[in-house]
Amino acid sequence: MRAMILRVLMVIVPLILPALLLALPQGEYQLDVAMTVLLYVALGVGLNVTVGLAGLLDLGYIAFFGLGAYATAILMHGGPAQAEALGGWTYWMAVPAAVAVAGFAGLLIGLPTLRLRGDYLAIVTLAFGQIAKLTENNWDALTNGPQGMEVAKPVLFGFELRAGWQLYYILLLFVWIILWSVRNVNKSSVGRAWVAIREDEIAAASSGVNVPRTKLLAFVMGAAIAGLVGSFFAVKQGFVSPPSFDFIETVTILAMVVLGGIGSLPGVVLGAAMLAALPELLRSLPDMLGLGGQFDVTPYRMLLYGTAMVLMMAWRPEGLLPDAHRRAELHPDASGEAPDGSGEVRA
Repeated sequence: MRAMILRVLMVIVPLILPALLLALPQGEYQLDVAMTVLLYVALGVGLNVTVGLAGLLDLGYIAFFGLGAYATAILMHGGPAQAEALGGWTYWMAVPAAVAVAGFAGLLIGLPTLRLRGDYLAIVTLAFGQIAKLTENNWDALTNGPQGMEVAKPVLFGFELRAGWQLYYILLLFVWIILWSVRNVNKSSVGRAWVAIREDEIAAASSGVNVPRTKLLAFVMGAAIAGLVGSFFAVKQGFVSPPSFDFIETVTILAMVVLGGIGSLPGVVLGAAMLAALPELLRSLPDMLGLGGQFDVTPYRMLLYGTAMVLMMAWRPEGLLPDAHRRAELHPDASGEAPDGSGEVRA
């Protein structure tokens, strides 16, 4: 029954979801919430490439997001001192540059960390994230330091795209490109190599997988996706500053990946959408319950948010829509293996 329900959902959701997304949310607040959800979905899919598919714990992921945003801001706005000579680019010229900058940063961080695993890799990537933030905060001549930088809105066919619905459709296009690309790569030999490395790196190497190059590709692809999302974030906000790229953002995105299901693309999309929308749903909870202004949920909103996360992870530790390998690890009986570990498979 459970498998049948999942198959039905896998057929229905891809048909209904695009129609719901194209039916533009009404009002500026709904638009802003929808764009926030889509931003986190895209970031979750990018982090899932390195953490979920390749099994590389990257705690500096938000740094690539910041690099994409700052690259867009510097190339479009110009900024102070050295950055002045770089300004004047259009947004459509800055987007591939931002992707390239973030991807190159992923290459640089990937090269010296190829032989590291687990906690050691996490510490190195965490250090990289802190270095990136300190650089953005202190390199006044390029980033304007803690004061941040203003970013112009994109221009298309001579018209400035300032309306929320215009930016919403741009982001929707970017998210579709990201999902389509990751889905196709995941089904290719590269995706199978990532999963092989995640499951057993030594066995993957003995099977002919070029482990260093495959790991490096995961770093670069995840970083490039974060750079693309960062470039949109810069023009959406119209302003970039170091506090937007705190370490806590990486933790939040990682929680979305784990909640949805590590390695599962539909699961990550669901987990990111739920955790991004949940704080806004809790904000309007008193009105939904008919309490109006009688009860202020703001002081308890994050407490409820954290409690909901704990309950969901206790209920389904493998994630809401888990990957088949992850489900088999946590529930061997459901995978068809005999509970006594004999390896016999039920009919």
